[in-house]
Amino acid sequence: MSERTERERTEPERPGAEHWVPNTASLDRLRAAVPDCRGCELWRAATQPVFSTGSRSARIMIVGEQPGDREDREGEPFVGPAGRVLAEALAAAGIDRRDVYLTNAVKHFRHELRGKRRIHARPAVGHIVACRPWLVAEFASVSPEVVVALGSTAARAVIGRTVRIGEVRGVLLPPPNDGAPSAALPAPVLVTTHPSAMLRIEDAADRERGIARLVADLRTAASGVAGRRSETERC
Repeated sequence: MSERTERERTEPERPGAEHWVPNTASLDRLRAAVPDCRGCELWRAATQPVFSTGSRSARIMIVGEQPGDREDREGEPFVGPAGRVLAEALAAAGIDRRDVYLTNAVKHFRHELRGKRRIHARPAVGHIVACRPWLVAEFASVSPEVVVALGSTAARAVIGRTVRIGEVRGVLLPPPNDGAPSAALPAPVLVTTHPSAMLRIEDAADRERGIARLVADLRTAASGVAGRRSETERC
């Protein structure tokens, strides 16, 4: 371990991750750097950071909220129950997983202890803002053609402001030009619900309708990729 890395491991948290994000387009270098991040306090209680999965050639970037309990233990995003819902929805939408880059707005698991159980706690705005430099770096590295934000936390991170899911859901929004992180990427944004919401629906028929709507939103995102590809071919 270098002297710089050792110093940074013991250094107090800084207000935001910018200090810890290397200036690189390499996903491997970004992934290697994230364990040293002390941009907020969430690293203290997490098992490990969870960065991303997927390649720089992915056309669609999907941004979730934060790792869950299983993701925190395994170090991979979307490997728990919500990940299974997302995988099935992507397949139903006809989206090849090789075209998808998966990440989260916040890279550490925020939770509360109840006995031995770790209960999910939604990241605060401060955590979203602190972790934003990692997302900016991912946008620059991957350059996806469409960004899908799963849920309000992801939408806040991607768009740079609070939005009401019901007002913008399922629509390809133009990239913000107000200095938000997605402004670093000329790609439209689609906001939809997080697949974990499907797991909280008790009625089977309602759950099926919710999943069908998620699939429809993902198809809209895929159509945005096809549309941008057609525009490029015409040029």
